[in-house]
Amino acid sequence: MSGTPANAIRFLLDGDVVEVADVAPTTTVLEWLREHRHRTGTKEGCAEGDCGACTVVLGEVAHEIDGGRGAAVTDGGERMRYRAINACIRFLPTIDGKELVTVESLIDGDALHPVQQAMVDCHASQCGFCTPGFVMSLFALYQQQDNTNRAHVVDALAGNLCRCTGYRPIIDAGCAMANYPAPQRWSRAQGQDVAHIDALHALRRERALEIPGFVAPRNLDELAQTLRAQPDALLLAGGTDVGLWVTKHLRELPTLVYLGEVRELQNVETRADGVLRIGAAVPLTDAWSAIVARVPALTELAQRFASPPVRNSGTLVGNIANGSPIGDAMPALIALGATVELRRGDATRGLPLEALYLDYMKKDLARDEFVVAVDVPTPSAATHVACYKLSKRIDQDISAVCAAFAVEVENERIVAARLAFGGMAAIPARAQHAEAALIGHAFDIASFDLAAQSLGDDFKPLSDMRASAAYRLQGAQNLLRRFHREHATRQALRTYSAEVSP
Repeated sequence: MSGTPANAIRFLLDGDVVEVADVAPTTTVLEWLREHRHRTGTKEGCAEGDCGACTVVLGEVAHEIDGGRGAAVTDGGERMRYRAINACIRFLPTIDGKELVTVESLIDGDALHPVQQAMVDCHASQCGFCTPGFVMSLFALYQQQDNTNRAHVVDALAGNLCRCTGYRPIIDAGCAMANYPAPQRWSRAQGQDVAHIDALHALRRERALEIPGFVAPRNLDELAQTLRAQPDALLLAGGTDVGLWVTKHLRELPTLVYLGEVRELQNVETRADGVLRIGAAVPLTDAWSAIVARVPALTELAQRFASPPVRNSGTLVGNIANGSPIGDAMPALIALGATVELRRGDATRGLPLEALYLDYMKKDLARDEFVVAVDVPTPSAATHVACYKLSKRIDQDISAVCAAFAVEVENERIVAARLAFGGMAAIPARAQHAEAALIGHAFDIASFDLAAQSLGDDFKPLSDMRASAAYRLQGAQNLLRRFHREHATRQALRTYSAEVSP
């Protein structure tokens, strides 16, 4: 909307438009809620997006049409989409134009929300410190899905930690919440949803949000021009890493250029050649959903990648551009043969993903160059794909080793192999000696034993708090052998089916 001030952050809270000016661009949503708005239901536990005590929910207008509570509710196919995020590492300017929902927002008059009532009835709170975060994660699930089972609840709560209850009564509450009558305030009836959508439409901007130290370009050309003018600015996507630079490292940041409002970067699309293109502002939740639809073998990695609140804020391209040697997205994408499109000013270039990484946290990027999108090919039917993660915890833990393999087999011989690892070197990298040991050989355990031995030529891993060098190397070797064992049976079945088919 043209009248929206360019230098004020505007969002919805409890149905009212909140306008915030004169705050530092790195003010977190948690800090604003507690210190400025005095809403203390949202807690600070870890200040790094790990414990979930700070969980809130963001509402946005979405256009995709799907089933259940996600069904389109307007003639234009629009609906409200509510997702949990970590307030402790989300900067306040990034929620401009959205709806913020906190635990205080759920009560309708004197009535508790079904999630809250289920928590009470299931005796799911003891000390209570973590309870608001659990409630908000379950509220997001309640808004997204009509029928929830234990698996849905456990997945939704993967980003929430509790030191008291042992989780059973909390999970029971999540499974029971759908049995309570829907509250009027949060009804998914058409009229109620349209009211939220209309309120957010009224906050739409025609000009970029600009406050001192923060700018949110509206299109790709504007983004490129902004970076040319301010090459020392810091690109900000979901902030799930950059947020910690403020809350943990206490760093002073340069001007932030936010990608989340750039229209062209918000798309997931299939190119004419069948390659999946994921824009730089696409959240991990949506990016992984699109990838897994094409490569189901990556389902476990997608579920174990951080937590739902982190995946809802963070972006896949942000993980790529960060370039951490222990970032879990890169090995899988490298194994699939992904490429990235880079832009600087009006010039663009493509690059194989593995070529982007030069050394520890050093990338083949100019100061004012940025990643536009990642292009992910779909593996052929003859390609076996798998990804494995070794970590101390199942959910929301950094990998000691992340390994991804794509091995193409024809006539029981390996004709192509891409083996990629994270945690084994200063950068995510392919194991080229191990690949060479496989290509041209039979798909048997002898070939994979040889490839496993060759990993010692590819990597000299370090010892650190997560794992020793010896553990990493042996773990990587055993993952290769595991890959063979899991896929040898499938390969045999494929061969048998081909032989007996008429």
